[in-house]
Amino acid sequence: MADLQDDLRTAAAAAGEFDELAEPYPDEGVVTAESYEPVSDPDDAPMTRARAILAAHPVADGYNGLPWALKRLSWYDLEDGESTVDTDVPRLCSGHVGALFWSLHLPEGLDGDRAVGATLEQLDLAKTVVRTCEEGLRPACTAGQVADARNCGRVAVLLGPAGAPALGDSLGILRQLHLLGLRVLTLTGVSWASEAGLTRFGEEVVREMNRLGVIADLSGASAQTLRRVLSLSRAPVLCSRSAARSLRPHPANLPDDLLAELGAAKGLCLVPLTAEQTGPTVRDVADHLDHIRAVAGAHCVGLSGTYDSGAAHPQELGDTSCYPRLIAELLRRGWEEADVALLTWGNVQRVLRGADFTARAVQQRREPSTATISELDG
Repeated sequence: MADLQDDLRTAAAAAGEFDELAEPYPDEGVVTAESYEPVSDPDDAPMTRARAILAAHPVADGYNGLPWALKRLSWYDLEDGESTVDTDVPRLCSGHVGALFWSLHLPEGLDGDRAVGATLEQLDLAKTVVRTCEEGLRPACTAGQVADARNCGRVAVLLGPAGAPALGDSLGILRQLHLLGLRVLTLTGVSWASEAGLTRFGEEVVREMNRLGVIADLSGASAQTLRRVLSLSRAPVLCSRSAARSLRPHPANLPDDLLAELGAAKGLCLVPLTAEQTGPTVRDVADHLDHIRAVAGAHCVGLSGTYDSGAAHPQELGDTSCYPRLIAELLRRGWEEADVALLTWGNVQRVLRGADFTARAVQQRREPSTATISELDG
């Protein structure tokens, strides 16, 4: 139980270990408002401008439920087009989607070994789908691999978020899921990340996620959990499906004070394109994007299509081909092209690079944790 097992040191002491990382994660290679160069004539029509911007800075879609949707189909063809789902390669190309996070979330009620097994099955299915669609899709784990896929004309597929029950309360399972490609974990639905916040084991999970490069997803987490993760994590975090609660009082949407804290921590709020959370029209979605940009900053806002998740979508945003319509609406509202580039691509790349940088730094100081939930939480 050497090093790490003096574990059972206080949370404050453990957090101090992370403070030894001399520099915050760099934003090298990521588009910023200052470095952005316009790609279209400002006099073009909004839709033409939208497509030109997306050609240079495609959408990194933060949540897509395709793996689970495909489980109910006996046959499908994503490369030529598949009308029974919202996502296929032709529509991804038409919508200028350059990267996609595939959700591994499970139906409610699955926990323990069943949750672990069902997550592994989804991972297997996702890898099989990507392998059979190699002309249009490419697996990716890092910011560099995402950029490489885009440069090769493929859509990068990242695995996650998965639900915290998939860990089976085991850091060893977390490491194995990471080896299989998991890159985002939602910290809800478990005893160690609850309404009361993180337990000692929950804090150890976050530290191990930082060491591995697994990004914390805080959509649906309690305010106490969100604030504790923001203070503890050395890597940027995200909310994979959260809009502005002041505009629409959905429990997964964030109040302004938490949006401001997320922005101050260089986190990322991915706004879902769902009628339930953002409203029934493309203008409603744009209202949420306007609001979050004003409260948290342009570096804090991204997009989460939530296609093939069973959610109803706003008018004009029915599938993955529809992103240019949303971008055109933002341009009509006076969004600068630099901010649109951050929204669609730059902010997700920054978070991915931050997770990679933090993992490399922490691995120099910290061995894999062998702590257990019984040791830390009793």
